[in-house]
Amino acid sequence: MKLLNTQNLPSWTSVLLLVVALFAGAAAYPGLLSGQVLLNLLIDNAFLLVVAVGMSFVILSGGVDLSVGSVVALTTMLLALGVERAHLSPWLLIPLLLLGGALFGGLMGWVIQAFEVPAFIVTLAGLFLARGLCYVLSLESIAISDATLAAWSQARWSLGPVGEITPGAVMALIVLVLAVWVSRATPFGRAAYALGGHETSARLMGLPVAATRIGVYAVSGACAALGGVLFGIYTLSGYGLHAQGLELDAIAAVVIGGALLSGGTGHVLGALTGVLMLGFIQTLILFDGTLSSWWTRIVIGALLGVFCGLQRLLVLWHGRRRTAP
Repeated sequence: MKLLNTQNLPSWTSVLLLVVALFAGAAAYPGLLSGQVLLNLLIDNAFLLVVAVGMSFVILSGGVDLSVGSVVALTTMLLALGVERAHLSPWLLIPLLLLGGALFGGLMGWVIQAFEVPAFIVTLAGLFLARGLCYVLSLESIAISDATLAAWSQARWSLGPVGEITPGAVMALIVLVLAVWVSRATPFGRAAYALGGHETSARLMGLPVAATRIGVYAVSGACAALGGVLFGIYTLSGYGLHAQGLELDAIAAVVIGGALLSGGTGHVLGALTGVLMLGFIQTLILFDGTLSSWWTRIVIGALLGVFCGLQRLLVLWHGRRRTAP
């Protein structure tokens, strides 16, 4: 597969914009490119990276998952309640939460496939369901004081002169590497691309369309649950108001990373570029100190507009190539 072609153009454009933004920011604010500042982009957004990885599979298959932010919040609540009130071991509780997230996502995928309901409607229902369950469990924030989770939250691993990294950031990178391998080197990953490219063609090729659709939503649900675990450990709390709007941040990260919302084109690795771009915008605003935090949303909106326009031009260009004599 060629590294430089029109399908990869949005991904490479995103990488180029990130590099330019980093050096421009460093020119304006000395110290912005220090090792620890760059590592903090990953540390502070590890949970978002995991969620965006799961969202990548859904978008590549031509779908969307609006429930991930609520699943993150629900997971933090269940994590806090599990260790603080039920006194469950995190080693037992966390796998159960990941399994629950996968089952929740898989159920939404099954409804989408079996009843041919638009993914937007089904996952929106999942959003309301998961968020509502948060408030049924508790209206208040629940602090996590479990010794094991507190130790994980405070742990730092030295990278020598570069700085320090957290176990959560390392976990996010492991998930990313595993997801890239699955998307590119396994039948499931290839089927997800084919499903997003053209469902009818994928069906005629004999690919397991139903299983793939259910599978990508199960992956997204499991990643959302893992993102919730990482967020709960990061904040040492469970709260129903956590991760509001996170689903939109995840979608934005995937699109900025070069994936087409129509499916079939993009790279899971692009989620890293998108998340780093979002994190860098927030860091730049903090370094400036005079700009409102709402500028983050303004810049993200502008970037989305640029990438959606670029993607539209690519679709039109491909269409003309196919119809040309």
